[in-house]
Amino acid sequence: MLTLHTAELLVPGPGGAPLPGGAVLVEGDRIARVGPYDDLAAAFPHARTRRWPGVLTPGLRAPGADELLERTYYPDDPYEVPELGADPISGADALEALKMTEARWGNSARRGTQKLLARGVVAVCGRFTVASVRTAVSRSGLVILPPAASEGPPGLDPLAGRDTAGEAFHGLLEPGVAARFAVFAVADEGELLARGATTCVATVIGGRLLHRRR
Repeated sequence: MLTLHTAELLVPGPGGAPLPGGAVLVEGDRIARVGPYDDLAAAFPHARTRRWPGVLTPGLRAPGADELLERTYYPDDPYEVPELGADPISGADALEALKMTEARWGNSARRGTQKLLARGVVAVCGRFTVASVRTAVSRSGLVILPPAASEGPPGLDPLAGRDTAGEAFHGLLEPGVAARFAVFAVADEGELLARGATTCVATVIGGRLLHRRR
């Protein structure tokens, strides 16, 4: 099936010229075309169209994901929130008190990957040593990359501490590449950097819509 994803502004990647009213045409798990929506809609009239508010960009890359998913616990909402609170829990003493098991780490990692997808993340950097966490990340659709010392500190928002939003992009939006991108409810890259990844409204990996803000 062909799907056209279009937004008010398309940013193809670091250094690429923003395209107002741009679109990506997705065929299967790949990007088939990139260009003005009107041109692509005319050339592929049978493609399904998804219109998004804001800016469509390459998906984001999250550094230190092993810290985020193997050394941070995400309470199960709503069941554990009254006792543990809603905030992620880290630190050796706090985690020891939780009596973590591999199964519990896997369940926490699934909740953590959902938080990352909800921030436009499509790739994570880290070396996972807990089997259930590694399985959860693989099943989420996120691309696993080797650790990168220059990526900055770990955090759920890959845009935090960046000089430009493009520094957090994973890949480019161009024909032939895997369809991994995100849409943010902002006007441009500057506003995206200022407001952060929680402005994400949609995340697509392998052509599949894995997050959509309700």
